[in-house]
Amino acid sequence: KIHASAYHISDHPIKRKICSFLHILAISLAGKSKMFLTMTFRWFLVFSVSIAVAAIDDDLIPSTLDGPFVPVTVPYDVSLRGNAVDLPDTDPRVRRCVEGFEPEQISVSLSVNYDSVWISWITGCSSESYLYYLLLCFWLAWLPLLESLAGEFQIGNNIKPLNPNTVASVVRYGRSRVPLTDEASGYSLVYNQLYPFEGLQNYTSGIIHHVRLTGLKPSTLYYYRCGDPSISTMSGIYHFRTMPVSGPRSYPNRIAVVGDLGLTYNTTDTIHNLKSNKPDLVLLVGDVSYANLYRTNGTGSDCYDCSFPETPIHETYQPRWDYWGRFMQSLISRTPIMVIEGNHEIEEQAGKQSFVAYRSRFAFPSEESKSSSPFYYSFNAGGIHFIMLGAYVDYSKSAKQYKWLERDLANVDRSMTPWLVAAWHPPWYNTYTAHYKEAECMRLEMEELLYSYGVDIVFNGHVHAYERSNRVYNYTLDPCGPVHITVGDGGNREKMAIEHADEAANCPEPSSTHDEDMGGFCATNFTSGPAAGKFCWDQQPDYSAFRESSFGHGILEVKNETWALWTWYRNQDSSGKVGDQVYIVRQPELCLGSIKLPKSSFADS
Repeated sequence: KIHASAYHISDHPIKRKICSFLHILAISLAGKSKMFLTMTFRWFLVFSVSIAVAAIDDDLIPSTLDGPFVPVTVPYDVSLRGNAVDLPDTDPRVRRCVEGFEPEQISVSLSVNYDSVWISWITGCSSESYLYYLLLCFWLAWLPLLESLAGEFQIGNNIKPLNPNTVASVVRYGRSRVPLTDEASGYSLVYNQLYPFEGLQNYTSGIIHHVRLTGLKPSTLYYYRCGDPSISTMSGIYHFRTMPVSGPRSYPNRIAVVGDLGLTYNTTDTIHNLKSNKPDLVLLVGDVSYANLYRTNGTGSDCYDCSFPETPIHETYQPRWDYWGRFMQSLISRTPIMVIEGNHEIEEQAGKQSFVAYRSRFAFPSEESKSSSPFYYSFNAGGIHFIMLGAYVDYSKSAKQYKWLERDLANVDRSMTPWLVAAWHPPWYNTYTAHYKEAECMRLEMEELLYSYGVDIVFNGHVHAYERSNRVYNYTLDPCGPVHITVGDGGNREKMAIEHADEAANCPEPSSTHDEDMGGFCATNFTSGPAAGKFCWDQQPDYSAFRESSFGHGILEVKNETWALWTWYRNQDSSGKVGDQVYIVRQPELCLGSIKLPKSSFADS
């Protein structure tokens, strides 16, 4: 009776540990003397447990069970703008530090389950080694190889793409550093960024390799090398750890979530702090290198359209992608990274092609998750099912993406993956003036479906600030709605979002919120609640729990099938100090049993 009464004080993980300790003590005493542990004393113990738990409440992290929270805005500190300047190409962290065909820009990404990962890298021949390989090719009569040697990447008016077939894509791996007993082969490609206008420089990449490893064990450390063993150009030995097996009590320890990174000195602070938290997985919710803030001659700007309004096409400087891959290698060659596209990845070029760098440089579990596109896919990380959605491809109910999403959600087994987390780039719930209501069309098409299947958390970027919502659905506080978290504060060189749409004179004109890259115009006035008839609230909306304009990153720690700890770390804080922290608590008995699914369109797919 003591155990049962005290245990129901709270489901909080910390409180449970305290209660369990006192329960064990009580049971131990009971075993020693029945007379000693009278009924009065038993209830005294229960009362003591209650007092002990209540006494530490003030020091405990709040949970969504305590919500909805009163909205909080942390005032903007202008000194926190930081060093929003891109790393120059002379910075040693972005310089090429390998020779010949040795791999660089090495990264790991997940497949759909723990038993498979992708290894990606880039090879090419540096100008310093070109003469050596030139003589070697003549000596060995390797004319096809000679033809491919044009540099790590090329940018200019007379580029000649490398031949991806001249270098093999091989990964040797195993559970011990020596020997690496297993081997897998993959495929390689080269992409071009071409502009049909005089005076603009074209780009062709190094040789990009993607190899999928299969048959892996869960929660296991693997060592690997990548490259082409036939020409003795294998990388050094790296390692990664596979995800846990799916199950209600099986989760990665920490998942880092970051968005809108770029490659500034602020970015370096973000990644340094992120590394210190030792994540098992990195989720990047769009806007990666910001190569499209540059013209093809390497001239950049904080605002491309402001500085270069007369350009015939939105140019990019593709070497910024290579710089980003080199800088990030120390993290993502060991920690898997999962990326979804943002607007800065569109990068239109000749023939109306777009997203070419994004589609070429990263490996996605699209095929494994039965998606037909790298713009949307899903994967499992232990007991979490992640859904990555594309905001810049068709998301309407008649589109392939929507039909895929219906099938994917219907196939989720919540007994094995209790947590359902979705991510895409532009937020639906955003109270900053920047990008306010920009993604309304996508919300109107997809929100009901995600809500119907009980999505727990949504991660977004795009807005260069931090914001966490209360549980919300259709702009209404709802205990079964997801918590929406915007982490577009990774450190890029564009301006930080500091103005709020609910502040005087900051409410944008509705017509100005349209983004042609996202489809139609759907932003209208609120139809209910305190802001009914208005386009913006007059105060911080009740669905916005916390917002702050600072650079940083977040860490998600799922504790069990119902409790997960979310922590947001600000770049300016000392190690261990947090900017925002909350337990996100699932209530499946309240939500999943009562929600009705929308009419399915499976028959049309």
